[in-house]
Amino acid sequence: MECVIYDQDSGRSEHVECELPEDACQSALKRLRDLGDGEFAWVRLADPSESELLQLAEEMGLHPLAVEDALHGRQRPKRERFGDVLAVALKTLRYVEEGTAVETGDIMIFVGPRSVLTVRHGPMDPCTEAASRLAADPDMLRHGPWAVAHAVLDVTVDAYSDAARRVRATLNRLEDEVFSTSRIDHTERIYSLKREVREFRDAVQPLVPVVQGLLSGPGEDRHQPNQPKVLPYIRDVADHLHRTDIEVRTLDELLDSVLGAQQARVGTWQNDDMRRISAWAAIFAIPTMVAGVYGMNFEHMPELGWTYGYPLAVGLMALAAGALYRAFRRNGWL
Repeated sequence: MECVIYDQDSGRSEHVECELPEDACQSALKRLRDLGDGEFAWVRLADPSESELLQLAEEMGLHPLAVEDALHGRQRPKRERFGDVLAVALKTLRYVEEGTAVETGDIMIFVGPRSVLTVRHGPMDPCTEAASRLAADPDMLRHGPWAVAHAVLDVTVDAYSDAARRVRATLNRLEDEVFSTSRIDHTERIYSLKREVREFRDAVQPLVPVVQGLLSGPGEDRHQPNQPKVLPYIRDVADHLHRTDIEVRTLDELLDSVLGAQQARVGTWQNDDMRRISAWAAIFAIPTMVAGVYGMNFEHMPELGWTYGYPLAVGLMALAAGALYRAFRRNGWL
């Protein structure tokens, strides 16, 4: 657990000592009760226990359903209001090039009038980068708890953009390999990358209407007095998210095209192999036929008593096979 107290006017931050697990929640709760004028708190949890989360939920007035979602994670990106607390669920994401895998996690943001609670599941932690950005730009803190919500959203969406760029680079390399002269079947790799892109799309696409909903203004979120002031920044996040959503859709469509191209090339390879097999079968058919006729051991066979009969038969077989080989070679069958 981490707890930071911010002052909206001065930009000053105070880190609450939460070193001991058994005392961490009590220290944060005590400081939350003693918030002064112009102060708000940001409490950060990573894979919290049920008791820890329930204590904070009671202090911050969180709905039991919101607590259940935050405790178990694996929520579809969504936005819900519970009284004067707004809950936003989203996916954290990063792309691992070594295994062409998209790793996802979960984070829930609870924005209250004077506090923010973030609950994270998974290895990715956008809160650390968000805290660094707030420290570098203390003027953002005048927006209160919404400054934290914006920072976490912004870092998460930036991670989406970076992952999309890396997936695009991997797809370009895969596309070059598919259309190279090597006869390597990349179907399995394409399917694997397509599965990861679908997982990527499941994280990005549902979040678009969620972020758009945050731009509703004070008409719906009248409990959040600082939200209208941060709307331009949320709008910028929504724009970045929209571009990433388009990029992910494009990647999915490109993978369909690359998969079709790979299947067409596999079909071409199979046709080439069948032509080669057919050509060689035709070349060996004539010698086989002639040898079969002379191998029937009839008493009266033409040229059996002629000295040059055997060389003539072998020569005719070689000449016919050579003529067929040259014809197939000229037509590209061999």
